[in-house]
Amino acid sequence: MQNDFTKGSIINNILKLAGPMIVAQIVHVLYNIVDRIFIGMMPENATLAMTGIGLTLPIISIIIAFTNLFGMGGAPLSSIARGKGDVDEAEAIMGNSFVLLIVFGILLTLIGLIFKEPILMLFGASSDTLPYANDYITIYLIGSVFVMIGLGMNSFINAQGFGKTGMITVLIGAIINIILDPIFIFVLDMGVKGAATATLISQFISSIWILWFLCGKKAILRIKIKNFRLKGSRVKRIVTLGFSGFVMAITNSIVQVMCNATLQLYGGDLYVGIMTVINSIREVVQLPVTGFANAAQPVIGYNYGAHSYKRVRSAIKFMSIVCVTYTLLAWGILNLFPTFFMRIFNKDPLLISKGLPALRIYFFGYFMMAFQFSGQSTFIALGKSRYAIFFSLLRKAIIVVPLTLFLPRVFGLETSGVFLAEPISNFIGGAACFLTMIRTVWPELRD
Repeated sequence: MQNDFTKGSIINNILKLAGPMIVAQIVHVLYNIVDRIFIGMMPENATLAMTGIGLTLPIISIIIAFTNLFGMGGAPLSSIARGKGDVDEAEAIMGNSFVLLIVFGILLTLIGLIFKEPILMLFGASSDTLPYANDYITIYLIGSVFVMIGLGMNSFINAQGFGKTGMITVLIGAIINIILDPIFIFVLDMGVKGAATATLISQFISSIWILWFLCGKKAILRIKIKNFRLKGSRVKRIVTLGFSGFVMAITNSIVQVMCNATLQLYGGDLYVGIMTVINSIREVVQLPVTGFANAAQPVIGYNYGAHSYKRVRSAIKFMSIVCVTYTLLAWGILNLFPTFFMRIFNKDPLLISKGLPALRIYFFGYFMMAFQFSGQSTFIALGKSRYAIFFSLLRKAIIVVPLTLFLPRVFGLETSGVFLAEPISNFIGGAACFLTMIRTVWPELRD
């Protein structure tokens, strides 16, 4: 059997996937990050345009949520089935996930296009930022199906151990996006419409590449028409396991909405723009650690399915140490060079001066986030959906949302209270998730 993760060094197995997957994560975020960088360079109304794009992030998070539901739900189950030697079931899981991604991609496109304007107003858009947000999200929604196929099915490529192919998948789309962005935004003078159009075209080409690979002879598991027929019990398992990633993305959307609305109330468009910049920085900084944690999942799941529990323990230890080390370094670098990171996305002196203290508050104790990544990834890899769902809800829905509404009202914190909710949730949620994983999973992993 190809890509047998029960053989060889467990560290080498993870690193073999981690390098390409981290690069893929970095490149994937460039889809939206590059849009914001180029929009921030517009000669007129750059801050308003970037703020408008920031207001679309909760909608994009909802699309990602459904992608996680079927992609992150199906891929670990497929890894576990392959580890047990049941290739037919592994392919059936992938086929069902593919159909679900397409169906919900179409539904989200239709619903989004119908209700986009009232949703954007609800999410904190002002009369100045609404036109930019509306122009961007209209075009982005048309490509929702391609986004969901590109992200959701790439999980199955990585789950089979083809990390380099998964990386190439994302590279193709990102390079096209980087080339087209300045052409559409500046040369053709399309502004935010140009940024969205470049993203749509790049996602379409990326999704075509994925389907070509998964239908070809190089893949271990292939997309086959016979597996398109949905089976209730299989769909239930996919949705149950993917619900954790779904909840994470949905709660991210809710938090973004709450933050934007509260910041609009206490600080206006300027602070919504600051949050857009900080979210952009967080996406970039978080890439290596999420890529590494995602790379460990197929290795953990495969060995768990093969009952190689000692290797599972080694993989969890290695993943946790790397995640904590990286987030400690990232926290230090952000504190040393905050202005550099903010100027990547916007050069407005007022936005930067007001944003620096907000950035330091938001990233305080960032290393605690590593424990959330490690614990959550372990629960997902082992198919323990109940724990994964709970801790997804705990950090965002149960901790961040109430704090975002409460903290600005006390001790005169106002906008600072919104940014303070994040580090508090990292300390409480990260510690609770990791300690629960040690207490519940570790005893089970005894040979």
